[in-house]
Amino acid sequence: MSDPQQAPTDLQLLDQWRAGDDDAGDTLLGRHFDSLCRFFRNKVDAGVDDLVQATMLRCVEKRDQFRQHSSFRTYLLVIARNLLYDRLRSQHRAPQAIDFSAVSLRDLGTSPSVGVARNERKQALMVALQTLPLEFQIVVELTYWEGLNATEVGEVLGIPGNTVRSRLSRARKSLDAHLQDL
Repeated sequence: MSDPQQAPTDLQLLDQWRAGDDDAGDTLLGRHFDSLCRFFRNKVDAGVDDLVQATMLRCVEKRDQFRQHSSFRTYLLVIARNLLYDRLRSQHRAPQAIDFSAVSLRDLGTSPSVGVARNERKQALMVALQTLPLEFQIVVELTYWEGLNATEVGEVLGIPGNTVRSRLSRARKSLDAHLQDL
């Protein structure tokens, strides 16, 4: 028997949502809204709201396809990553030629988000983050800002956990070097 004071888990809310409880769906998506905003805000100059909305809409459309092999948040972030990559590809002249494990946002011609860079230190970090290859940037953000472990980050990116740990190590070294230069 569950404690009435205890909030339902994501999976409990998902089951309720699948059973027709729209309020459970609103609660579930609302629980992860800030994570989605952070995920997109650090990577695009405009259209964050559109990308968050598209992620949530895709989740609504495909909620019955989630097989619960990972956390619901990981599932949402996989959707978000796919939509981000689609958006970046649509803005690039040769969309199929983009290797997100090697190209950074700066290479793609985007600039740091003004909204996130409220002070000099944050701005320096954002500039340094955006010099990383995009998948390295996502590894850093999901690890440190979203608190995902290597396995979960690997699920989002479709790579093994050991590769995540290796990329995280390389990303930290690159960030340290870039911040020293600044």
